[in-house]
Parts: sequence; C-alpha cells; structure tokens
Amino acid sequence: MAFPPDSPPTLADAFLLKPEITFLNHGSYGACPRPVFEAYQRWQRTLEDDPVDFFVRRFRPLMAESRARLATYIGAQGDNVVFVPNTTHGMNIVARSLELQPGDEVLSTDHEYGAIERAWRYMCRQQGAHYLAQPIPLPLEHPEQVVEALWAGVTPRTRVISISHITSFTALIFPVAEICRRAREAGIFCVVDGAHAPGQIDLDMQAIGADCYVGNCHKWLCAPKGAAFLYTRPEVQTQLRPHIVGWGYDEQDPRYVDQFEVLGTLDPAAYLSVPDAIDFQAAHDWPTVRANCRQLLSSARQQVGAVTGQAHVCPDSPNWWAQMAVIPLPPNADPFLGERLWAEERIEIPIIPWNDHRFIRISIQCYNTSSHIEHLTAAMARLLIPTM
Repeated sequence: MAFPPDSPPTLADAFLLKPEITFLNHGSYGACPRPVFEAYQRWQRTLEDDPVDFFVRRFRPLMAESRARLATYIGAQGDNVVFVPNTTHGMNIVARSLELQPGDEVLSTDHEYGAIERAWRYMCRQQGAHYLAQPIPLPLEHPEQVVEALWAGVTPRTRVISISHITSFTALIFPVAEICRRAREAGIFCVVDGAHAPGQIDLDMQAIGADCYVGNCHKWLCAPKGAAFLYTRPEVQTQLRPHIVGWGYDEQDPRYVDQFEVLGTLDPAAYLSVPDAIDFQAAHDWPTVRANCRQLLSSARQQVGAVTGQAHVCPDSPNWWAQMAVIPLPPNADPFLGERLWAEERIEIPIIPWNDHRFIRISIQCYNTSSHIEHLTAAMARLLIPTM
C-alpha cells in the first residue's frame, strides 16, 4: 500500500499519540502511525468478512507475501524468516530448542534485556548448563572493546553466544557482525536479540551472519503491536522446534516456515500489516527522518547531559547509537524522578537502573521536536535533586 509523502513538520500528525504528552519513550513499545493502524484494522475486517475463505484459501499466500517483503527489508530470503508475536517469544524459541549438555555454557553480557536473560537462565537450569553474563564495562570508546570484553568469557565449554544488537538498558549498538564472525570460526552458535534494530538502523542478515536473529517490527519499524520476526540460517533451521505443535509440523519432513506459521486459528493482522509499515516509512524518506532524529538526539544528549553533569557512556558517534541513547544520572538524583516527570510534567520517559548506575533513556522518533527536549531539560533541572 502506498502513502502520500508528507513534510517533516506535519509527520507527527500521522501518529495517534496524545498531543499533551511529551513522548520520549518510543523504545519501549513503539508507536503505530494512523495509516498503518488503519491498514491493520482493514486486515482484521477482511478476516471477519469471510473467515473460512481467509484461512483456507488466502492465509498462506498472504503470509508468504508479507514475509517476502519483510525479508527483503532485512536482507534475507522469505523462507528463512517466520513471524512471531515479539522478540521475547522468538528468543524463547531459540533458547528452548538448542540441546545443551550438563556443563555447557551460554555466554551473554551484563547489558541484556531481563526477560531474555531469564529465559536463558531457566533453560540452563533445566539442562544443567550455565548462563554467564560477561561484564562490558562503561564508558566505551571503540567497538573492539565490546568484542574483546565478551571474548574474555569464552571457554572450551561455550556453546551459545546471545547478544543484543542494540541494548535496552544502555542503548548501545554492539558490533554483532564481528561477534558472529568469531563465533562461527569457533563453532559457537550465535543468536542476536535485535528488538530495537529494525527501523532504527539498516539491517542485512547476510552481512551480520547470525545463526538466529530476532527483531521487533512494532518498535522502530512502527508496525502494529504483535509483529516480530525470527530469522534463521538455513543450515541450522532443523535445530529449532516450535513451542506449539500444530498442522504445520511434520515429524518426517519438518519445514521451518510451516511449523511456526500454521499453528491454528490466530489473528495475523499485525503480521500482514508489516508491509504497510515498510511502505509508510519509504514514502516519507525514512533515511532522512532517521538522520534528523539522530541530530535532535545529539542535541538532547548535550542539553540533558549539561544538567546531569555526568560523563557520557560512549562518544557521539553513529557507531554507538542512532535514535535512542542513555544519559547517566548523578548518584544523588531523586529516586522518584521518573514518576515525577510523568505526574508533574506528563513526560513519558524511562529511568533505567543498570548495575550501580541509573540512566535516563531518551528515544527520538519523527514526532519529536526541539520543544520536547526543552521541556525535558527544564523539568530535569527542576526535579533532578530531591527536595529536603
């Protein structure tokens, strides 16, 4: 579906967000543009117009078309991609499928998303394996520091590396292509949690080289909630097993797409709307939109950083962040800062505890303006230190 181009000053009008909110938290759940949300509702109505015709005759070709569009967008082949509801679901598929032996190790970092860490710890306990969260100390200056710090945790017992492409807690872009390359050379299975990557940075599954890559479409790609993907290299697809065994599973001839796609009656409207999200961004010159967002975020880092007075966790470089960044808070910052920013200023922004640090994480999307940053900066100056 094609959308008419729009000018940057009015692009915010395409979103359903309440105008009275200073919304600086796109990274948590995303936000769906009105035209894409309307396409999502049309797909739901199409299903209800004739459910039998939809599921019996139209479902498979429609899903194949949507998967093909998404695959092209991420630099993959359609038969190597399946839709899943969210990244946590997809990462669980991988964690629950790999057969670990007692004493095996799953190596990750201390920057990983909590739900994914819990999934790996759970599966390791079930199989007598060990989950290791390798420290990646801050601040960081060069991507090689991430690779070397992670690789210091590799042992002869390392069977899996699980790594974020863009971290949730620290909003850093990790050099996953180099990590995947070294893992392949060492015979280590490598899975990438790309929850924040699609739509925020360019993706090429072939260049990244992960065995499995899981990404959300509902965050920075701005698709409806309930749309994510699991990419798997053809050579390792037989290692993955579905959570639900349905009509698509054939024990004698297990096929990657079939066993994850044909599970029974479900609402695929979010999956089928992913091409609409891709078209929406293409129609609005998204590379320019992303560049403008990054420029605004760079200004936000400077302004808010001047208020907090803390050193940044990484340089101002596209190697490290795109549309999302964290700024450290001082040790004496109000412990209720996040709650007060919302209650008193209607600023939606997360305060992130990580190790011994607390960060404020700023997400910039096309609907954000310099006035939002000015509002945040003024509010931070007023609320940062607790009143006695």
